[in-house]
Amino acid sequence: MGETLAALDIGTNSFHLVVARFADGTTNFEVIAREKEMVRLGSGSGDMKDLEDDAIDRGIEALTRFRRVAEIHDASLYAVATSAVREAENADVFLRRASDEAGVEIEVISGMEEARLIHLGVLQAVPVYDRRLLLVDIGGGSTELLVGEQGATLASGSFKLGALRLTRRFFRTESLHPSAVDSCRRFVRSALSPMTREVQHHGFEVGVGSSGTISAIVAMAHARRGDEAPRTFNNAVLTRKEVKAVVRDLIAADSIEARRRLPGVDPSRADILLAGGIILEQVMGEMGMAELVYSDYALREGALLDALERRRGAHLHHLRDLRRHSVTHLGGLMDEDPTHSATVAALALVLFDELASLHELGDDARELLEAAALLANVGIFVSHSGHHKHSYYLIRHSEHLTGFTDREIELIAQVARYHRKSAPKASHPEFAALRPTDQRLVRTLAGLLRVAIGLDRSHEARVAGVTAHLRRSSVTLEVQPRDGADLQMELYSANERKGLLEEMLDRRVRVRQAAAVAAESA
Repeated sequence: MGETLAALDIGTNSFHLVVARFADGTTNFEVIAREKEMVRLGSGSGDMKDLEDDAIDRGIEALTRFRRVAEIHDASLYAVATSAVREAENADVFLRRASDEAGVEIEVISGMEEARLIHLGVLQAVPVYDRRLLLVDIGGGSTELLVGEQGATLASGSFKLGALRLTRRFFRTESLHPSAVDSCRRFVRSALSPMTREVQHHGFEVGVGSSGTISAIVAMAHARRGDEAPRTFNNAVLTRKEVKAVVRDLIAADSIEARRRLPGVDPSRADILLAGGIILEQVMGEMGMAELVYSDYALREGALLDALERRRGAHLHHLRDLRRHSVTHLGGLMDEDPTHSATVAALALVLFDELASLHELGDDARELLEAAALLANVGIFVSHSGHHKHSYYLIRHSEHLTGFTDREIELIAQVARYHRKSAPKASHPEFAALRPTDQRLVRTLAGLLRVAIGLDRSHEARVAGVTAHLRRSSVTLEVQPRDGADLQMELYSANERKGLLEEMLDRRVRVRQAAAVAAESA
């Protein structure tokens, strides 16, 4: 028996849960439970700037039920939230209630990360790994597009073109306004234009579609043929001609009630299906997709596999390839001395390991420390003055960091921000917004990073290693020089920067050269 995991996709329109059992040592899994609930979390007004109270209540009730399903199967639950939560100004209310009342911790993911996870899920259901694909996923709040090949992302984009969002904008009334369809089509085409150029540049061999919206359109196209509905539409082919025909049917049925009566329509989606159909119609037209293959797997399966990688990869003590590549790519674009950053990262990890019994942080924190160390100086790209603050902004808002959750990016950015100058304070809004456990994590990792930076003050990698000697009220860091190098500058700088680390370890810290420690012990 292998691990049992559950992944929960908290979407703008629906919540989806999948529970699966993985075979030992493999990524092969057997789905043992699926649950879906149409919550309409993003049903409020104001272009999803706020989650309404009743929508939050529905969400918490659904989360509570889904957590119980996961518990029945003794599965660890991983929950990710997308457009509605990441855009809402009061998202913290929902996230706090989810934790306190439903017992579910939620990671809010960026649009780019959403596209990556969808891609990961789709590759488990559709045999297109060795072909260049164009993926489209239409959710309630956003549409994700991605060009990929052999698991790698060549281009991706997240657009505010969800079926629920555009319904509220263009099709709010029961009956169809004469100009609404043309207005919606023009809006979609305009929003897609940047991605159209990207797709033309990279090209693609096969189109792939996922999500409930596309599944509903596939079902309608299938019903128009008069065929009996199969057990699953996975790997079904949908042509652009069929999409146009379905959209025509939806327009002709000019009320929600009339659309519910169309063959193959999911009644629960009848009110938002026209907007979803127009999005797909315009995507296929603008991107030159003659047809697409439908994938029954999407974000939830991708999140499931990502959770497995995190659990199995945690003991490796380094960033996984995808995450590391995104970090080094961003550093390469903006860090004027990436060799120094790599040296500092290595020293920071040595300090983390040597002091593990005191700080008691896990491997997830170790990975965040490494990323923060590699990116601490990207702010110099903007200005040397106050570059730690610029580093925070660039990391926090970068689209290059794939594989990380929104929370992880925030933590990396804050550790990098506090690698110099003032320590984290309650008066700093971003730090104050963190949960107490994350505040402790940021302070501890920043303390380690500050000392590591001091140990490469010359930018010449003079330190060969560090060993920690732990006592009841003190810690001595024994520093070994590389090839007899002079460590005077490094030792002075590290001792100057040790204050935050002393506070977090609740011990006096002394940084000395190995020979000095040896002489003292004698």
